[in-house]
Amino acid sequence: MTTVGLIGSGNIGITVAQLAIEAGHQVVLSNSRGPGTLVNTAAKLGPRAFAATSEQAAAAGDIVAITVPVKAFANLPAAPLAGKTVIDTCNYGPERDGHIPELDSNALTSSELLLRYIPDAMLVKAFNNIFYKHLLSLARPAGAAGRSFLPIAGDSPQAKAAVTEFIDSIGYGVVDAGGLAGSWRQATGTPVWGTPYGPYSDEKGRPAGEDAVRAALAAAAR
Repeated sequence: MTTVGLIGSGNIGITVAQLAIEAGHQVVLSNSRGPGTLVNTAAKLGPRAFAATSEQAAAAGDIVAITVPVKAFANLPAAPLAGKTVIDTCNYGPERDGHIPELDSNALTSSELLLRYIPDAMLVKAFNNIFYKHLLSLARPAGAAGRSFLPIAGDSPQAKAAVTEFIDSIGYGVVDAGGLAGSWRQATGTPVWGTPYGPYSDEKGRPAGEDAVRAALAAAAR
């Protein structure tokens, strides 16, 4: 059993938590408003879910998923994330985050920016390209017909292996999309962002196999 710490408990975070619990893992939830606001959510998820502070979630997780706005990167607890495998699910949105020159100019990817705030973490970009309702509904066991794939990007082979194993356990295959510098290929507005899994209006989504995800990544352009 893996313990998954979640920093940020929005739609993607709670969906990852639900899938993790269904796969037999334990989750520690946190958000910027404090654990008291997550007690009911943890209760609904069941006895393997716990509410905590962000620092506690970071310390407890074998894997830690960060699901916060880019503008909140500066508030992350860097010390307990040192040496940890960290999943970056975040997407940059200037309308929400304000304009960040290094991201607007493509000098950095949002994951490279995140790594500046948590420099000792082993960062892997994942879960940022799929609608949360599709993420929940398209999960399939390994070997099942209609199994979907998700792209991941990262610079640490060790962290990529851990995230691949975790994603496999919750119902998805993985396509290795390279390093963090190339993680823009799965960012907002790219061909692999949302489209392979169907329109938002279809809440069940449609399966996206390995070839479809690879083709979408290859079609990305700046």
